[in-house]
Amino acid sequence: MTTLPLSLASADHGRLHCGYFERGKCRSCALIETPYEQQITDKESWCRETLAEAAPREWLPTFAGGVRDFRNRAKLAVGGSAGHATLGILDQEFHGVDLRDCGIQAPAIRAVIPVLAEFLDGTGLEPYDVVARRGELKFVHVTAAPSGELMIRFVVRTQHGLDVLRSRKGPLFELVPAASVVSVNLLPEHKAVLEGSREEMFRGESLRMNLDRVDLHLRPQSFFQTNTAVAIGLYNQVAEWVDSVEAKNLWDLYCGVGGFALYCADSSRHVTGVEISEQAIESAKISASELGIDARFLAGDATEFAEEHLGGAGSSPLVDVPASCAEEHLATDERPDCVVVNPPRRGIGAKLSSVLEDSGVEHIVYSSCNPVSLAKDLARMPSYTVERARIFDMFPHTKHLEVAALLRRQ
Repeated sequence: MTTLPLSLASADHGRLHCGYFERGKCRSCALIETPYEQQITDKESWCRETLAEAAPREWLPTFAGGVRDFRNRAKLAVGGSAGHATLGILDQEFHGVDLRDCGIQAPAIRAVIPVLAEFLDGTGLEPYDVVARRGELKFVHVTAAPSGELMIRFVVRTQHGLDVLRSRKGPLFELVPAASVVSVNLLPEHKAVLEGSREEMFRGESLRMNLDRVDLHLRPQSFFQTNTAVAIGLYNQVAEWVDSVEAKNLWDLYCGVGGFALYCADSSRHVTGVEISEQAIESAKISASELGIDARFLAGDATEFAEEHLGGAGSSPLVDVPASCAEEHLATDERPDCVVVNPPRRGIGAKLSSVLEDSGVEHIVYSSCNPVSLAKDLARMPSYTVERARIFDMFPHTKHLEVAALLRRQ
C-alpha cells in the first residue's frame, strides 16, 4: 500500500482571496491571508513542539489539504426572513450571513446552496430567530461524495416545519436529482447544538462515499473527515504502517463507519472495529460485506472493550454485528498485535492509555485531531516509542490539524 502522492509540491502555495473575509463577514478561516506554505510550516513547528517529549524518530512530509474546494460537508445556519433565507453563519448579533460562494466548499456543495435557498424560500417557513426564540428553519447540512452524490439534511424546530418540508419533498427531488439521501431532523430545544435526536428520512438511508479503494456508507449522523483527499491519504498511510509491522490481528477502536479497519483488512489479517454508534457499525458492516473482507464490527464503548479483552476487569455491553465473511474466523477475545485508535479531541484518556500501556500490544497507530491531548496520552504510555509521525492538513486556513503516529513497544 502506498500513500497518495498529494504533497506541498502539488498544492497551491498562494492565498485564497475571500470577499467574505476581506469584508469582515466571516472569519472562520482565520489563516486565509497567510500563504499556504507558511500555514504548513507554522503547523509543523507547533505540532513538533507539542510532541517534543514524545520525540518521534521520524517526521514524514506533511500531507497538504489544498487551498480551495476541499471541504466535503457544509453545516449551514439558516438566517434572514421567510422568503429571503440566508445560508451560511450567524454573526455576533445572530443575523444571517449568506456564504453561498464560500471557496473552501466542494464545488458540488457550492452549486447546490442557491438551489436549496430558493427551495426554502418557496416553503414560506421562517428562519429560526435565536434572540426571539421563534421560527422553524435552523440548519441545512450538505455532504458531497466524490461521485457528486449529495446528502441533504434540514434541521427544523417543530413538527410543523417537518410537515411542510415533507409535503414538498417531490419538488425538492426534482430540483436536486444528485441528492441520494434527504432527511429532516427535529431540534425543538433552544441550545447550541446542530441536531436533535429525531430524524425522518425522505430519501435513501446512507450516502456512498466512494474513496479510492473502499466505499464507506455515511448516514445523516455519521462522522467523516471533512477533507476527502486528506482522509484518503490518512487511511492509506495507516494501512501502510499496519502492513509494515506485519500485524496479524488488528483492532480499530473508535472505528466510526470503519475507514481504518476496512483499509487495513486483507486475507492475512483479522480485523475488529469497535464504535459506540450502532448506526456507524451497521454502515461498516455493509462496506465489509461488499468488499468480502475479513472484518468484524462491534457496537460498544472502546475503553470498556479494551479493558475487558486486554485483561482488565469489568464487562463490556457490546452488540455483535459481524460481517458475514468474518463471523466464523474471528473471536472477539483474540489479543491484537496492533491497535488503531482515532478518538475525539479529548483523546483516549487515562483509563484506555493505562490499559494499552499494560497490555503488551506491540504496536499502536494513533490518529489525533488534537496534538495536545495526544501528547498527554503518549506521556501515559512510556513503554512505547514513536517511530514515525505525520501531519495531515485536514483543516487548511485554520490552526487545526490531524496527526498520525506509529508507536512501538520498547
